[in-house]
Amino acid sequence: MRNALPPIAVIGAGFSGTMAALHLSRLMPERSVLLCEKSGAFARGLAYATGCTDHLLNVRATNMSAFPDRPDHFSRWLENCPLDGAAWTRSTSAGVFAARGLYGRYLTELLLAALSEPGTAPRLMLEHDEVVDLAPEGEGFCLTLAAGRRRHVAGAILACGNLRAPGNLKSRYAVDPWDGAPLDDLRPDLPLLIVGTGLTMVDAVAALRQRGFAGPILAVSRRGLLPQVHAPTTPWATPDVPDAARRSLVTLLRGVRAEVRRAESAGADWRSVVDSLRGTSIDLWRGLPLSEQHRFLRHLRAFWDVHRHRMAPPAAEIIARECAGGGLTVLRGRVIGIEDRAGHARVTVRERSAAVSRVIEIQRIIDASGVGRVADTNDLLLRRLMARGLIRPDVLGLGLAVSDDLAVLDQRGEVGLPLWTLGPLLRGTLWECTAVPDIRGQAAELARTVAARLQNAPPGEARETA
Repeated sequence: MRNALPPIAVIGAGFSGTMAALHLSRLMPERSVLLCEKSGAFARGLAYATGCTDHLLNVRATNMSAFPDRPDHFSRWLENCPLDGAAWTRSTSAGVFAARGLYGRYLTELLLAALSEPGTAPRLMLEHDEVVDLAPEGEGFCLTLAAGRRRHVAGAILACGNLRAPGNLKSRYAVDPWDGAPLDDLRPDLPLLIVGTGLTMVDAVAALRQRGFAGPILAVSRRGLLPQVHAPTTPWATPDVPDAARRSLVTLLRGVRAEVRRAESAGADWRSVVDSLRGTSIDLWRGLPLSEQHRFLRHLRAFWDVHRHRMAPPAAEIIARECAGGGLTVLRGRVIGIEDRAGHARVTVRERSAAVSRVIEIQRIIDASGVGRVADTNDLLLRRLMARGLIRPDVLGLGLAVSDDLAVLDQRGEVGLPLWTLGPLLRGTLWECTAVPDIRGQAAELARTVAARLQNAPPGEARETA
């Protein structure tokens, strides 16, 4: 009987956790999968819980299938979706881009279909609570929920998604970019400041305007770089990177620039080259010496991000329109001081190359400065696992240290109890691990690995059931 075996827990029900749970529920019909989520909705996470129709996926719909072996699955789902396509999708010369909330509906339907599959006992169970502890118990864990309930599980997958950065903006006027409540009473005559100029800033501007805020918006980041925009691309062969270039960031960068010039002479552009690197980017990252990885994070990361993670054309149009009309001003600099006053904050910004700092009266400060590092996280579960020595940060401190099959390494650098991870927690190990095209194959492969270990079978022998 399935219920005679303890379940496998998947902690986090965004895209990473949802897809890992769906694959596991089909690979292990004899054992239930416990999918745990602390936020308001399963299968959505922060990314896909938005209801703003201007929050678009930054990947074309044709590459957003949840399944690596069914590349047109999402596109076919879109064709049959009853929602107003004009509101929830945008057709552009660069392809069709769907609203992120619509993608959340797609994932929710996949989860509901799995929950309704016939059987004598549920393959998939949902736990709407925060997992606050995993304590070793036998060959598995005792899982503790915030409400105090405990369950024995045979193993666990950490699918926590992007970690929130520790709050560095010490002000009562600082707000989370995903929390709309503190933005309900904005004044049109006082600026709002967004710290960060990446895709989260783009989303924040779109949401503010859709909510009716007509006041000035300032956005500040160290380099003031905006994400590039998607455009039509042509297929480009993956460049052949020599061994010497794989060990030197400078040589690798020169090689990419030379490849862009070759592409341009052939009528393609840099986007085709950047996209062609997707299949080899993990190997390139892992092949760089640690010192070169640090150099990338210090000097090139911001430039890579704006070229690799691009805006959908309609989102870019919003930003261009705001900049041209003066509604959005992008600053190159950093916040060096915040002083709360009655009804507003006085923010001091040091702009690059400016002789003196600039003091601005701000009514709200939105922190869109990026994701947090495991080494600095305040996440209760991860801190407790680190305190027990069951997990450790990778050498860069970005994510978790793992083995080649994504089993989490303990403090001694060894694979211990049945504990795995996937998605953004692999940032330091794989670098490219945050987009759906990166994670979907990862989730399917990890499910096979987990099922094989729990079934005491070689990974290749784990098979999905209908």
